[in-house]
Amino acid sequence: QVQLVESGGGLVQAGGSLRLSCAASGSIFSINAMGWYRQAPGKQRELVAAITSGGSTNYADSVKGRFTISRDNAKNTVYLQMNSLKPEDTAVYYCAADDRYGNPYWGQGTQVTVSS
Repeated sequence: QVQLVESGGGLVQAGGSLRLSCAASGSIFSINAMGWYRQAPGKQRELVAAITSGGSTNYADSVKGRFTISRDNAKNTVYLQMNSLKPEDTAVYYCAADDRYGNPYWGQGTQVTVSS
């Protein structure tokens, strides 16, 4: 089992920045990829960014050039640096991970609100 705890959400004005953190605990040796998803009211949950254990990354088109995902394996933590935030980035952001067996894990979510 893997436990994920997010932090770093909040309220920011458009054009501002936030950094989200996600600390993993438990069976961390089994973690494969980690990533961030978000869900805005009335919308489906969508992938924002992901990073493999080897450091390969991918991003949603809507955040490319503005968001950066990184991973500190020594601290078992993944980060999402969000710059040039827009009101449409407002959502609950969820940390996610999967293990070598394909089991998915989710954090509890952290609210990000971008005011115009």
